Amino acid sequence: MKFLVDESVSPLLAEQLGAAGHEAAHVYDVGLTSRSDQQILERAVSDGCVLITIDTDFGALIARSGSSVPSVILLRGEVTRRPLNQVQLILANLDQVTDDLTAGAVVVIGDGRLRIRPLPIA
Repeated sequence: MKFLVDESVSPLLAEQLGAAGHEAAHVYDVGLTSRSDQQILERAVSDGCVLITIDTDFGALIARSGSSVPSVILLRGEVTRRPLNQVQLILANLDQVTDDLTAGAVVVIGDGRLRIRPLPIA
């Protein structure tokens, strides 16, 4: 799977996802540091990436747009504060959400919960 990691998340997450065999880039790697959320969403769409973030604004932007892309993994809760925990959570849950992410979804992972919201959000 191909990922774009938001600047609200450590670049280590992109490195570890890459080490696990996924294509992953941090916004820093693609020149999007300090860019607007809209610009980051547009890059995720153009590159065919799933956006990984802790910023809840992305879900609201996608909901308002009525779009079915890009998919977003939203990390929530205390357990997601450390990059290695984030990687473990994503990799542990990826098999069960891959079809949803491919179809278009906001996936919330963290603190013992997994919630999938198909896109577009009505």
